[in-house]
Amino acid sequence: MKTRELQRVWWDWLSTAERLNRSLAEQQAALTVRDTNRIEAIQPEIESMMALLNEIDQNAVAMTRQLAEKLETQPTLRSIVAALPEAEARQFDALANRLRVVGNNLQERIERNRLLIENELTYVGGSLFLIAKAAQEQEGDFATSTPGPVLVNQVA
Repeated sequence: MKTRELQRVWWDWLSTAERLNRSLAEQQAALTVRDTNRIEAIQPEIESMMALLNEIDQNAVAMTRQLAEKLETQPTLRSIVAALPEAEARQFDALANRLRVVGNNLQERIERNRLLIENELTYVGGSLFLIAKAAQEQEGDFATSTPGPVLVNQVA
């Protein structure tokens, strides 16, 4: 089997992506309920898995180029699949399609979480603006006191 090593790398990518997807789901739940402690606890795990996925991606790209050279074809999925025996080509193509689906799901989850974070930051920024505006008013519950003339006791 000519694609065994590349498929092994892809399976590593899929397992890491599944763990990342679970962590992103946990992050999404924490963002929804505004649990900052959970969000802060999850973030290093998410960042390390994203770095690992990038490393696996780079390794897979290099292996794909090597495989294409061995098969004397272009380093594209279609070219490689066309150069493989039929049974191996079907297996390789199915795994590649699974990678695409999982990758798209991860991108969607990351985008949803990014939007949740942006919305939360907008909410916090708006709240701080309203608090600052209320604090600058001359009258009202949050008014700042202005210093007035102080009467001094003449005896003192």
